[in-house]
Amino acid sequence: MSLDTLLDGVHQAIATRTPLRIRGGNSKAFLGRPIAGTPLDTRVYSGIVRYDPTELVVTARAGTPLVELLAALDEAGQMLPCEPPDFDGQATVGGMVAAGLSGPRRPWSGAVRDFVLGTRVISGLGQHLRFGGEVLKNVAGYDLSRLLAGSLGSLGVLTEVSLKVLPTPRCSASLNLDISAAEALQRLAEWGQQALPISGACHDGQVLHLRLEGGAGSVAAACDRLGCSTVAGSFWADLREQRLPFFHDPRPLWRLSLPFNVGELAVPGLQLLDWAGAQRWLKSDVDAALLRSQVAAVGGHATCFNAAPGDSPFHPLAPTLLRYQQRLKAHLDPHGLFNPGRLYPEL
Repeated sequence: MSLDTLLDGVHQAIATRTPLRIRGGNSKAFLGRPIAGTPLDTRVYSGIVRYDPTELVVTARAGTPLVELLAALDEAGQMLPCEPPDFDGQATVGGMVAAGLSGPRRPWSGAVRDFVLGTRVISGLGQHLRFGGEVLKNVAGYDLSRLLAGSLGSLGVLTEVSLKVLPTPRCSASLNLDISAAEALQRLAEWGQQALPISGACHDGQVLHLRLEGGAGSVAAACDRLGCSTVAGSFWADLREQRLPFFHDPRPLWRLSLPFNVGELAVPGLQLLDWAGAQRWLKSDVDAALLRSQVAAVGGHATCFNAAPGDSPFHPLAPTLLRYQQRLKAHLDPHGLFNPGRLYPEL
């Protein structure tokens, strides 16, 4: 099977006006609204196309298992700095971009979209289009490649992605500090103004977990300065993959995106603070409208990762933004075939 399989699937859907449910490893099926449509599995088009470690760029087909790409990068001493989850090896490169989920390193390194240099996409007219390229300065005008990150397959069928990569840090250390969440937020705000090689900061309700990455000298100096002892374990991988005991709570899982200067939120449920407080995970049965109004009041938004069927998992869009989204959808997918309604009912 090959690219022709995907093209044929799209052409047939256009001819019959049949919606398509685009999927890779289906590892993020929990994210977004449930959709009906003929499955189109991108895993039929897999493999690393080009990778020259000296150029710090890798190009892979969308159906490539993410673990395969990460293994190739690791062998060359490189990584995807955005630290996307692979969800027990099921995630694909295309799904990584389509979902746009980033790991604990995101505030210090950037999001998935920040490392997308170029894409190839099958449009709603059945055309195989190329956006961007394989070098950093390749965009003149509208950067559609990065807009595809987080679109959940609603704008087209990703077939190929070019990504910027970086060398793996030479040294890494994990530290624990037994302080409250309020004190952790205060200290993190102070440390954010200092030259500390922090690449992970999470408070689990009892302990502040810190990760330092960089040269051996800078990491050692930061450990001494912070006065914390180093710890071993898989905390950061378990956080990235949502394997911590916190995520086993059966209540709905909310992801709250907030400005860095927001203190503790008085919301019912169990909270876990990630991204130095810019991302808050919440396990709660709280009313969605009440939670979103409270989060919006401090300049943030709330997404439910396991919303019940019929609910709207994503924070409502302002009317102007919704119109822009609808116009973009209509341009790239004029027949409304690609994952219709997964982001919002109007899309």
